[in-house]
Amino acid sequence: MSQESSQSAHRVVAIVDDGSNPFEVGVATELFGLRRPELEGRLRKPWYELRLCSATPTVSMHAGFFTISGIAPLEAVEEADTVLVPNRPDPEVPPSGPVLDAVRTAASRGARLMSFCTGAFTLAEAGVLDGRRATTHWRWADVFRSRFPRVDLDPDVLYIDEGSVLTAAGSAAALDLGLHIIRNDHGADVANAVSRRAVFAGHRDGGQRQFVERPVARRAEAGLAPVLEWAQARLDQPLTVRDLARRASVSPATLHRRFAAELGTTPLGWLTGERVRLACLLLEKGELTLDQVAASSGLGTASNLRLLLRKHVGVNPTEYRRRFGHRQRQPSSLSAPSTSSSVHEAR
Repeated sequence: MSQESSQSAHRVVAIVDDGSNPFEVGVATELFGLRRPELEGRLRKPWYELRLCSATPTVSMHAGFFTISGIAPLEAVEEADTVLVPNRPDPEVPPSGPVLDAVRTAASRGARLMSFCTGAFTLAEAGVLDGRRATTHWRWADVFRSRFPRVDLDPDVLYIDEGSVLTAAGSAAALDLGLHIIRNDHGADVANAVSRRAVFAGHRDGGQRQFVERPVARRAEAGLAPVLEWAQARLDQPLTVRDLARRASVSPATLHRRFAAELGTTPLGWLTGERVRLACLLLEKGELTLDQVAASSGLGTASNLRLLLRKHVGVNPTEYRRRFGHRQRQPSSLSAPSTSSSVHEAR
């Protein structure tokens, strides 16, 4: 792989505690532990190095289905760049003291911390979520709020990125958060390749709802797939919600209801997210100026590109291209500031 020899692998350590859910451990292994031949030639820095660790020599997994042994001791956390804390089968039972101490120590030295599902209880118990936004499984929201009132809980989203601390909701959202981390560390092109191997949606925005109602259809319907594919092929055009509704042969109000039911977002929210995703891919290729990226992705202007990329990805386009661009030399941009946007909501 095209990796710089001077760089060392990013060390991810997943703590496994009594009662941990095997699915979350499997997600960590799938995303951060497997070899990635599909990324040959795409990586600009080394892939992750994953280790599992525990406070005891053997760990009984959720419901006693099986035990894990032969993994690293808890001291492995001391060398981790990213620490995945354990989730809890019964969130009202706190993790062991040594696990909490390891999490606190990792936080104090600046390691990135993340939790899947009820793992937010572990982070909160360790005190690292005080004053921060976080999420957890919707089923445990009331219990979480009552125990940790100093945490700003949002139980309606898939995941929350607070920089050094990231939390995901239910089990499937662990994949969303993991891919989000890969996207931030290695770029959209690499994250998309990993998602394809996992046969999983390449990008679901963290702000999407956890629980999306999917009422049983009264008749066979094709769903939103045809109109989504149609729009994805025309992202550089000034599409409106009315355009999407017309393509789907429904009213704008009906389209809004179907997006809410099937995707947990609005048509405009989905359209903007797809345009930002396309802009990221174009920035990585490094062949276009910022004005050209904005126009080709349907974001209109370099100013709007900067605004939306910072909102959705957390960095500006120049920084994104510097970190993930395939070319070392960046094309210049002579774009002028603008406040206009080519993304319009039909009224």
